Amino acid sequence: RQKFFLPICIPSPIGTASQIAVYSVKINVYGAVCPAGFVTSVCTYPEYTGNGIMKRLMRQSLEHMRQKQQPLALLFPYSIPLYRKMGWEIISNKITYSVKDRQIPVRTAPGYVRRVAWENEDFRNLHAQFAAVTHGCLYRNALAWEEYWRWNEDDTMVAIYYDVNERPSGYMVYLIKEDIMHIKEMIYLSREAQEGLWEYIRAHDSMIDEVRGSSYFSDPIAFELKDGDIRETIRPCIMGRIVDVEQFFQRYHCDPAAEDTSISFELEDRFLPWNHKTRTVRFHRGECAVTKAVGAPSVRLSIAALTTLLLGYKTAAKLHRMGRITAEQETVRMLDDILLHETPYISDYI
Repeated sequence: RQKFFLPICIPSPIGTASQIAVYSVKINVYGAVCPAGFVTSVCTYPEYTGNGIMKRLMRQSLEHMRQKQQPLALLFPYSIPLYRKMGWEIISNKITYSVKDRQIPVRTAPGYVRRVAWENEDFRNLHAQFAAVTHGCLYRNALAWEEYWRWNEDDTMVAIYYDVNERPSGYMVYLIKEDIMHIKEMIYLSREAQEGLWEYIRAHDSMIDEVRGSSYFSDPIAFELKDGDIRETIRPCIMGRIVDVEQFFQRYHCDPAAEDTSISFELEDRFLPWNHKTRTVRFHRGECAVTKAVGAPSVRLSIAALTTLLLGYKTAAKLHRMGRITAEQETVRMLDDILLHETPYISDYI
């Protein structure tokens, strides 16, 4: 199991007063495979809250990630304000939707859909292919797949779309219960596969009254439907934090078509002192490098703002309007020209 627990124990009748678990994962960041730590199982006994134990434990876990050269940390927050105090920021959304049976789109595709077992090789290989081309997606190892199925009911189904050449190119994981089709996940490598899966959903219209699902793409699905008068809810899903700025920039990709540019980042990180300094980054032909150059235009921002900016959840222009970035307007424009802009797709809660 690729995980480690970092408990802080203090003398008490209950033994361990607080704990954090960190899972070692890999995430696609604009085509680069980035090692990361997924923070989970965060808990403190109520009688010990307010004593700074969790803050000490969080810092210890982030220090450990830095030593393991995991420059990015992820978590599913139970309190966004709490984690923001420690330098975390929102980087991904979850969109839930509800489609009535009469609103299910009419689609046709030349391939076919086949139901398969949870352990099916095509199913798992499809996710690996999807992760390799999708910014923000986690590469699922054996432990991630174990967690993926942990709370699912036995009659949860997996359906794969195969094209006319017998190539698997999309899948959906779903459950039909009380006349409702619950879609846990739907991914596809082509438009054809997307349409084929919706055709499969429509084939169940005599069995269901409604389709409820979750999506982690940045765009709502209403525009895709002929009858787009559906209910959609967007909520923050995953928070992230850059653990080591220099390690992260070593793996980070920028726009290869952008001009050769250097920008000086005046970075504030009161929680991890090794990040709390000014550094100049050169953006050149899609790659980034920390340099000792002087005279570059400067940007002042927090580690939280830098995280959500580099991962594509917010643009520099939006952060500047919100007062989260301090810079000249031209420097803000340069940043947005250099950086890639795609909201992370993160569907795993480990």
